[in-house]
Amino acid sequence: MATRQEEDILVAQLQKGERKEEAFSKLVTLYKERLYWHVRNMVKNHEDANDVLQNTFIKIFRYINNFKGDSKLYSWMYRIATNESITFINKKAKRLQLSSQEMQDYLVNNLESDVYFEGDKIQLALHKALAKLPEKQRQVFNMKYFQDLKYKEIAEILEVSEGACKSNYHHATKKIEEYLKEA
Repeated sequence: MATRQEEDILVAQLQKGERKEEAFSKLVTLYKERLYWHVRNMVKNHEDANDVLQNTFIKIFRYINNFKGDSKLYSWMYRIATNESITFINKKAKRLQLSSQEMQDYLVNNLESDVYFEGDKIQLALHKALAKLPEKQRQVFNMKYFQDLKYKEIAEILEVSEGACKSNYHHATKKIEEYLKEA
């Protein structure tokens, strides 16, 4: 991950058009893996994650001039990736005529047949438990547990308070524990 100074230089190059392609290439190299796993934890499927990630980077490139520097660059990019993932899931649910919960179950059930999923039974059970959580709790848990983000970073990305993040994570872990005990 880039330092704040490196982020500032990249943003300046992207916004001013100086060496824009080179700067964007560096930005993609720096963040594509972290953003991929963030998206993948939400959409579950490898191909879907790649599609969403591509759309995310297109939006980042298109809207970089809207970035004001009020938050860290990667927080802004995570917010775009999160919104793109949610939009993708909602469109897919609508196309398949599934409710939000049915869509989460569908994504997890397809995870078992995904050739790119390398998890074991325990990881699959965790994903099934996550599918049962309300969306905010699921998002906070994914960012805290899988990406090891700090509450402050999660709060910036989701545009909520740190207290709300801590509460969502606490409730999520309790619900996951209950689910795993019953499974």
